[in-house]
Amino acid sequence: MSACTALAALAALPATAQEAWPDKPVKLVLPYPPGGNVDGAARIISEQLQAVFKQPFIVDNRPGAGGMIAAEYVAKATPDGYTFFMGANGPILFSPTIFKRNAYDWKKDFAPVSSVSFTPLVLQVHPSTPYKTVADLLAEGKKPGNTLTMASPGAGTQNHLVSEYLQRESKAHWTTVHYKGNAPATTDLLGGQVQFNFDQISVAGPFIQQGRTRALAVTSAKRLPQLPDVPTLQEAGFKDFSTETFTGILAPRATPPQVVTRLSEALRKILSDPAVQARFQTLGSEARGSTPKQFTEFLTKEDARWMPVIKQSNITAD
Repeated sequence: MSACTALAALAALPATAQEAWPDKPVKLVLPYPPGGNVDGAARIISEQLQAVFKQPFIVDNRPGAGGMIAAEYVAKATPDGYTFFMGANGPILFSPTIFKRNAYDWKKDFAPVSSVSFTPLVLQVHPSTPYKTVADLLAEGKKPGNTLTMASPGAGTQNHLVSEYLQRESKAHWTTVHYKGNAPATTDLLGGQVQFNFDQISVAGPFIQQGRTRALAVTSAKRLPQLPDVPTLQEAGFKDFSTETFTGILAPRATPPQVVTRLSEALRKILSDPAVQARFQTLGSEARGSTPKQFTEFLTKEDARWMPVIKQSNITAD
């Protein structure tokens, strides 16, 4: 065999097992049941990742305990690049504190890979209520003994934390009713059992258009194209405030860096594709990837921003 032939044969072989990754199916473990923003986003990217890597990317739904069942499963999984966690604000950042279980710490137990999507929330009320503006709602919330109720899809969700932030900043108060997910919370809002909630635009949008709920504000920095007449919370007096529900992917901490890098690069390329972005827009979301470093910095800032709200509001799942 000539030297050139030998070199060519060597170049055709993977230098390490990581370079051959993936050579079998990969799991994306989710903390929610099928349906909803995170599941919808996961199914879009799993399809795209399968096309890129020529291996199945399987969506594995493991709901429960504020998302901790899924997150803890991944944190303790073999860090070989075949099990990843795809979660949102609550399960990634806040659930271990709120549920008072030292199940995992994202800073110690996970390697951030990339953000995936960002979805603004809408403050909406049942149309039978008299509230036409945020000021109307807060005025009621400042009355002693008021009977306002807010539907939350679960303790520590971004929906819940925005409600707590608004109470803290405005000095208003209402009763938060926690449900086991978005679907039952939305059902009770539509039925008038509760007066208002914060919900993702993808869920709230159709009900607002049908007149089944009334939008008072959005949590994005700018007005949404879907709701051009609905003001932002900044316009309603909460200066510099904006927030979104994010989805992102994390790996077990000791996952080979080469695998994390390859997956992050693939995700950023996929999420920048106009056709994929259009599919996320149908969910009311913006597709937005990031490097592992950028995603780590983002999570660090969100952690520092919301942990004081959790502690000062004494938010627990008990």
